[in-house]
Amino acid sequence: MVRRHIVVRGRVQGVGFRYATVSEARRLGLSGWARNASDGSVEIVAEGAAADVRALVAWCHQGPPAARVASVEERDESPGQPLGQFGVRW
Repeated sequence: MVRRHIVVRGRVQGVGFRYATVSEARRLGLSGWARNASDGSVEIVAEGAAADVRALVAWCHQGPPAARVASVEERDESPGQPLGQFGVRW
């Protein structure tokens, strides 16, 4: 079980990035959340099997069709409290 903190920059707000991330993360069986950040990025925390988290990170480099991803930053986090079903945070 791994947990990753991901920040996606570019044209990622107003294009359905968060909801597409939720769909992809749930398909992969991950726990966590996605939210819009005040700087225009999308912030994601994902937890699950290492291969599935890597698959989500790889997906973030492309995102949904209307997105234009400029960069993806990621870092490991220590698993703590269970994150529950993947969803959107406000």
